Amino acid sequence: MDAQTQPEHMHRGVSGDPDTRAQAPSRAWYRRRPWLAALGAVAALVLIGIGVLWWLDASKYASTSDARIAGYVVQMAPQVSGRVTKLLFADNEHVAAGQVLLEIDPRDYQARLDQALAQAGTAQSQVAQARAQLLVRQADLDQARANVTVAEADLAQAQKDYDRFRRINPAAVSQQQRDQADTALRSATAKVASAKQAVEGARAQIETAKAQVASAEAGVKQAEATVASARLQLSYTTLTAPVAGRVAHRTVDVGDVVQPGQALFALVRDELWVEADFKETELAGMRPGQPATITVDSVPGTTFHGRVDSFQPGTGSQFSALPAENATGNWVKVVQRVPVKIVFDGTEYQKHFLAPGMSAEPSVRLR
Repeated sequence: MDAQTQPEHMHRGVSGDPDTRAQAPSRAWYRRRPWLAALGAVAALVLIGIGVLWWLDASKYASTSDARIAGYVVQMAPQVSGRVTKLLFADNEHVAAGQVLLEIDPRDYQARLDQALAQAGTAQSQVAQARAQLLVRQADLDQARANVTVAEADLAQAQKDYDRFRRINPAAVSQQQRDQADTALRSATAKVASAKQAVEGARAQIETAKAQVASAEAGVKQAEATVASARLQLSYTTLTAPVAGRVAHRTVDVGDVVQPGQALFALVRDELWVEADFKETELAGMRPGQPATITVDSVPGTTFHGRVDSFQPGTGSQFSALPAENATGNWVKVVQRVPVKIVFDGTEYQKHFLAPGMSAEPSVRLR
């Protein structure tokens, strides 16, 4: 049978069938290069292994981009009114605790202090006068008691004379002598009673003098309190930094008249931390003390180290101006976020410019 008379399907099976022609090269590739297939399988297994290891390692961490640098901001305000005479700092300057920052015209407060000191001096002199008066009253009491002693001695003598005249024969003594003895006895008795009354009066005068001393001493304490208050008000004319930090948001200048409680500028404290809002589902394995790494957008290429400090006892929405009220309307469950405080390790972070409000991205190692 020649080629021309062969069945048509035999010609298609060798070279005319399109499917056969497509499969033939593929089978030939696997047969010719089996090492490529093995290499591809190994590469696939390596990629799968790397993916599994990455997933296992990533499950040990919790990270969020919903975080920011946080810190305490002290609003500085005067406690007395007056005109600002000096500003002793520059915008954004770092100041130390106790450093004088601002001075208010002190003349009015100095005058009040001088007046209070004068009143305190007057009160002290009144105390001295009252104590001297008490000594006088004490001397009067001693004199009154001495008069009682003299009067009682006279009374005893008059009683003896009276008794003697009564025992003598009436014919031997004149009636005038008897009357004189009787009068002397009555007079001595009256003098003793009068002297005792004088003692009681002197005692009352002493109590009055003691009350005057106490009143004068109370006046001294009141004057001293007035002096202390005036001195304190005078000290308020000098505004000092209560903490170390950087000056920010200044709204005052020399010559301005300020009022108590008026915000003049702010002090951003040196101590900073990270406030990260983690999902509530990520808190199950998070504990205080766990290490964390922190990256900050303003310091690219630098990784800071820290640790979990504490958790806010409530979600962010709970402390918002309008907290969620799930008991009304249609309720849709939303995963809440809880602020977590992460503190920096050491003070290395203070060498970089970090400020409250800057974006940060912490990653906490859970186990």
